[in-house]
Amino acid sequence: MKTTNEYRVEHDLLGKRELPVDALYGIQTLRGVENFSISRFRLDQYPLFINGLAYTKWAAAEANHQLGLLTDEQFNAIKAACEDILAGKYHDQFLVDMIQGGAGTSTNMNANEVIANIALMHMGHQPGEYEYCSPHDQVNRSQSTNDAYPTAIHIGLYASHLKMLPHLKELIASLKKKGDEFAHIIKMGRTQLEDAVPMTLGQTFHGFASILENELLHLEEAATDFLTVNLGATAIGTGICSEPGYAEKAVEALARITGWKVVLSEDWVGATSDTSCMVGYMSALKRVAVKLSKISNDLRLLSSGPRCGLGEINLPARQPGSSIMPGKVNPVIPEVVTQVAFKVMGNELCTTMAGEAAQMELNAMEPVMAQCCFESIDLLIHAYDTLRTLCIDGITANEAKCVEEVHNSIGVVTALNPYIGYDHATAIAKKALETGQSVYKLVLEEGILTKEDLDTILNPKNMVRPVKLDIHAKG
Repeated sequence: MKTTNEYRVEHDLLGKRELPVDALYGIQTLRGVENFSISRFRLDQYPLFINGLAYTKWAAAEANHQLGLLTDEQFNAIKAACEDILAGKYHDQFLVDMIQGGAGTSTNMNANEVIANIALMHMGHQPGEYEYCSPHDQVNRSQSTNDAYPTAIHIGLYASHLKMLPHLKELIASLKKKGDEFAHIIKMGRTQLEDAVPMTLGQTFHGFASILENELLHLEEAATDFLTVNLGATAIGTGICSEPGYAEKAVEALARITGWKVVLSEDWVGATSDTSCMVGYMSALKRVAVKLSKISNDLRLLSSGPRCGLGEINLPARQPGSSIMPGKVNPVIPEVVTQVAFKVMGNELCTTMAGEAAQMELNAMEPVMAQCCFESIDLLIHAYDTLRTLCIDGITANEAKCVEEVHNSIGVVTALNPYIGYDHATAIAKKALETGQSVYKLVLEEGILTKEDLDTILNPKNMVRPVKLDIHAKG
């Protein structure tokens, strides 16, 4: 290896290249950076993915060491390098674009080269002195990109899933708390944006919480698939270039190092081209995104106006809403959360299409699938926290407006159906529409119910839950 004070020379299949003398990446990383200037999403933006690569390389090194394929010095240096990366060091050396050709080879080699060069420093050598610890012969021993890369994706995404869950649970808790706070406030429910029947504002917010809480199980089920890996399958699932027992030892080590129940795929050939775990997890994220968008849209409607709309709740004012209209304040937090939801839905479609693109024994489109998954998790974490802290926690209710709408609504006639019959109730509703009189007044004028019975039926607590009342229409 030729070096100067400023650069070192490395070589590969295509020739020689100069690299900064102190660079911890190598020639194949450099080629990956040059070839794939595609997006702004680099590996170093996804530390948990980098950690997944480090866990995978550490586990592989343990298996190779147990099989006598690495010296004690090489293994200890590779392990120390992986521990450095897991401690957050050297992430700036992971330079390649997440979206790349080659089915992840640039990412795998970026990890191999960085780990090899950190290991060399632990061994007392200089970066690039690969005769002592090679990115290929030691760090990538018994591996192919086609098993190491998806394994790292699985581990990184499972870690990201675990990171995301507390943020979603905090949002759910915030919605429940607001539901409890508004439990006593009667309001009109709506279907198809038309007046329906009464409910409480608390029920609205508890409903928001419950539909998100229901997704926790789906997310957990989908994420569990990430704990099945094909490490040891090497190039196409036959295990070529690995020794008997390597795969089992490597996955055993991976489970021990991570503390998770990582297991080896039963059929390595099938697993090597199968990316359905990412398709499934993105589908679970899309379900959450759809519900986040629904909640955000409802918040915008419920707070609309404030004087010429529904105006039942007040969202915290976050910024002036117009460059021309004084006094206007927009629902910017629900708006941005809805846009996040759209982005996640788009990422899910991209992941599905890429998953379908697997051919023969490999899916070369894994890089964009991984990027979509990692990006979506990050976006949702920020959306959960933003919606909770800048919107939900500060919402107040316009209680008087809510009650007034119930009193003025024709929808309350539905509560009378069990006692006066549908036809009678329809006639009352029609007359109320024509005359502008209240349902309450018309029922008494028609002599259909006594005032006492009518007040009992229309008591808010009897309109927002199932009840059995011994009340009958007169005559």
